[in-house]
Amino acid sequence: MLSLNEIKLGKLLKINGEPYIVIKADHHKMGRGGAVLKTKLKNLLSGSVMEQTFQGNDKAEEAEVEKRSANFLYKDASTAYFMDNETFEQFQLPLDQIGDQDKFMREDTEVEVLYFQNQPMTVKLPIKMTFKVISAPPGVRGNSAGNVMKTVELETGATINVPMFINEGDTIRVNTESGEYVERA
Repeated sequence: MLSLNEIKLGKLLKINGEPYIVIKADHHKMGRGGAVLKTKLKNLLSGSVMEQTFQGNDKAEEAEVEKRSANFLYKDASTAYFMDNETFEQFQLPLDQIGDQDKFMREDTEVEVLYFQNQPMTVKLPIKMTFKVISAPPGVRGNSAGNVMKTVELETGATINVPMFINEGDTIRVNTESGEYVERA
């Protein structure tokens, strides 16, 4: 069982017999009252999102999830296809179960697949990945008093904000959890 301070972003919880992943967690401490944790949880089976508040001595059961390595093969309009690296069996996951991570998946990318009761639920990408910029507007000099950003398109079709000095053809490193530019590669 997990206590209030062990429930964090990315933790897997078991609620009503179903696996949930914590996608948002905010701790609030009132003056004389106890601590409150407001969370947003995503159901790994259905993809639905719910909010739940944990207080003081509340505990949550951690979901027993198995992690296996797999290679991303390809995706179509609604499904992503993978191959297990140990058994070489192919399986598929609906894109809505994967979430926003599908925009950073490149063919032959090694991912970590989370299994609940021997059924694949979702994937975890490496936190930092390298991508090639295929489309970038030219940087315009001028109002550069602050941190000026521009939107570029990556080889996977994802669009992210980057500093003005990034050009078409550059290779950059991206944080796949937040979708933010990290550095030049």
